Amino acid sequence: MFMFVGVCDKFLSHEDETKEFARFLGQVLNAGDVLLLKGDIGAGKSLFARSLIQSLQDTPEDVPSPTFTLVQTYQTRIGEVWHSDLYRLQSIYEVEELGLWEAFESAICLVEWPELIMHEAPETALLLDFQPHETQTGRSVGISACTQSWAARLKGLVC
Repeated sequence: MFMFVGVCDKFLSHEDETKEFARFLGQVLNAGDVLLLKGDIGAGKSLFARSLIQSLQDTPEDVPSPTFTLVQTYQTRIGEVWHSDLYRLQSIYEVEELGLWEAFESAICLVEWPELIMHEAPETALLLDFQPHETQTGRSVGISACTQSWAARLKGLVC
């Protein structure tokens, strides 16, 4: 078992800053990167994921929430992106059926509601903990990782 350690915290005052943060983070992603998107309903996870995916597409397309489909995949200029939502899942075995473990090895994976897999996620995963702000349009994002490699990749870009 591993432990996430804070890399930095970021305050995003409105939706446009959330979209910009997603675009910046998209610039440092590689195949095999896993982003765990944690936070309550309405905290900004889906907005962030949609913005990140669209920033990687040559022609941005509609990016619906995978709440009901559980997984949506996208071809981008830097490789395949998996966007998953584990909110409705009850068991780690249901995650296995999605093929997510294999995707962790070769695709960029964005996982909303990752609590079910926190102890099974790759040690190289980046945890983004979205918290709504009292302004209703702003949010705070706690950025944590288990390895120092993320701190170096994010330095000067988003932190």
